[in-house]
Amino acid sequence: MNALDITQARAWQALHDHAAVIDRTARMRMSFTGDKARESLGGLLTNDVASLTKGRGMRAAALTPKGRVIALLRVMDRGDDVLVDCDAAAGAGFTEMIRKYVNPRLARHTEISAATACIGVYGPKSAETLANILPVETDSLTSLVPHHSLTLGEGEAAMTIVRSADYGVVGFDCIAAPARIAQLDEALGALGIARADDTVATIARVEAGIPQWGVEMDLETIPQEANLDRPGIDAISFNKGCYTGQEVVVRIHFRGHVNRHLRRLTSSEPLPTGAPVFDAEGKEVGSVRSSVVSPTRGPIAVAMLRREIAPASDVVIRADGREISARCEELS
Repeated sequence: MNALDITQARAWQALHDHAAVIDRTARMRMSFTGDKARESLGGLLTNDVASLTKGRGMRAAALTPKGRVIALLRVMDRGDDVLVDCDAAAGAGFTEMIRKYVNPRLARHTEISAATACIGVYGPKSAETLANILPVETDSLTSLVPHHSLTLGEGEAAMTIVRSADYGVVGFDCIAAPARIAQLDEALGALGIARADDTVATIARVEAGIPQWGVEMDLETIPQEANLDRPGIDAISFNKGCYTGQEVVVRIHFRGHVNRHLRRLTSSEPLPTGAPVFDAEGKEVGSVRSSVVSPTRGPIAVAMLRREIAPASDVVIRADGREISARCEELS
């Protein structure tokens, strides 16, 4: 990945010093209603979503019966419904799972991706920025813990604001009808709030170590391989009842281990995405899944590596006839 241009560099700086807007409309959003909505989701997802109450939320994963990741989700109880969202690339797989396993007579589910839009405001001044525009107090936003939410207004004018933990900085995703989000976006632009494009958002996500479905994980990935159980992601409960794919996840947690993990790589040169990774003896031990050049950390990447490649290990990436040295780190 090349160095950022001036506009991108300013947006990245705003993301860490003040506030920046990230467009998140592409994410898949689905609403669940009915007396059995929480119970139905609880029987499918890896976290204790059945225990949620109004305003609370959490991350959870949807798995195949063999314990492979279909989607990494946010699940948010809004009182009248449960809102679920995920990366766009995971949306089709999750929707197929819901259609297959959820009885619509017990839990009605409606994909609302097209009927809603979402922009996030991220950075240390994100709460103050939103409070300058919306009828909400700064303290009401800063008191939200990650994935918890509040709703402003009612009906078609309603807006849900979710505390986000997806980019390593304080942030709030605003979800509402497209016209309402367009008004908010215009107001943010009038305040001169920077816009972080996909390149800047990806750098922030990789810096934070948050995996994205279709990039760092796919239908061949076990949740613990993608570190979905680590603090900061917390997408798995080992105390809840049964769910699809639980046997594999629990067996690994209590009796074994996975053979590979996502790890961060640091280097003095950009690391090609998809390139194989080799250990000091020349054995292939994994591959680069995502790669960015951080304005503060330089070239960094997320790679899926064999578990014997411990943090602080030196590895080599081979691509286009070149060898690039890198150092392995724990994702955190």
